[in-house]
Amino acid sequence: MNITEVNDKRTREAFLDTARYIYRNDPNWICPLDNDIEAVFDPTRNVFFSFGKAQRWILTDNDGKPAGRIAAFVNEKKAYKYDQPTGGIGFFECKDDKKAAFLLFDTAKEWLKKQGMQAMDGPINFGENDMFWGLLVEGFVPQSYGMNYNPPYYKKFFEEYGFTTVYEQITNHISAHKPFPDRFTKIANWVAQKPGYTFKHLKTSEIEQFATDFMEVYNDAWKNFENFVPIQKATIFETFRKMKSIMDPNLIWFAYVDNEPAAFVVVLPDANQMIKTLNGKLNLIGKLKFLYYRWKGVNRMRAVVMGTKTKFQKHGLESVLFIKLKEYVLPLKQYDEMELSWVGDFNDKMLALHEAMGGVLGKKHATMRYIFK
Repeated sequence: MNITEVNDKRTREAFLDTARYIYRNDPNWICPLDNDIEAVFDPTRNVFFSFGKAQRWILTDNDGKPAGRIAAFVNEKKAYKYDQPTGGIGFFECKDDKKAAFLLFDTAKEWLKKQGMQAMDGPINFGENDMFWGLLVEGFVPQSYGMNYNPPYYKKFFEEYGFTTVYEQITNHISAHKPFPDRFTKIANWVAQKPGYTFKHLKTSEIEQFATDFMEVYNDAWKNFENFVPIQKATIFETFRKMKSIMDPNLIWFAYVDNEPAAFVVVLPDANQMIKTLNGKLNLIGKLKFLYYRWKGVNRMRAVVMGTKTKFQKHGLESVLFIKLKEYVLPLKQYDEMELSWVGDFNDKMLALHEAMGGVLGKKHATMRYIFK
């Protein structure tokens, strides 16, 4: 087997094509857009390069056929918040061959050691955790946009190499047609009538103000979680820019208490249903197909991220946000399902909210860690 550093157009294309080769016979896999992956490794498009670095490799077998790929990265803002300096690996793909998998892990580990790291988390993204994050360990079905899919045998590779699970991210599903439980609805209606409480959906003409409100709520809501690093405004603007082609402003809601930003929920139509037939290529034909499927509409939504300021976390604001969503979605008669995704198994409050809404388990993604020996 031969491992090659990605450093030119040919190897960049080979990195992308490796996944297409690995999943060529897997009907559950939906190819991510090449542009989305390349944006992660482009210093002009990924603000994380201003405080970090990344490298990637491709692996071929003795016949020159794709055998796997991996990326490694260091986020200087997070690396030193752990007991040992910790880097990351991601975009791991590999044929069902333990030797190949371990060679990829070893390559990433040696590079990270040279950067001063003593451990690595994976599979993660060189960016925020709303995209390309986690090892799928339960729910091997077609995933929503931005959510990692992988075959079940990857878990064996990670565990046998020595990775252990740090936390799992839970995705629950709720029916878009089924009413919320009576108690949930009653509480939401009571909260919505409280003086000084206002709720409004995103307006694209005021997107800068909404981005500012998002940052204020997000950084307060997550500040007490271990190893949290505040999100930057540039990251939010870039995320909103990427969402613009698929977002429905009526699915993104904010709550205010006496005009103070207090909570939000960001829900997006599932773009994977729009890009499923593109095989990662957003060329002219791909763009036309994308526009057609966006016009046709999709039947699944994904709640990408939620947040509530700590001082408002027992005020029931989240229940109102979801009632507002339901009021908009039901008359459309378009959506069948909403995914409530990316909730850490340590986030008891959010998981309790999912349960209160009638959510049922859909899938789990594990974030794992390997401490260098």
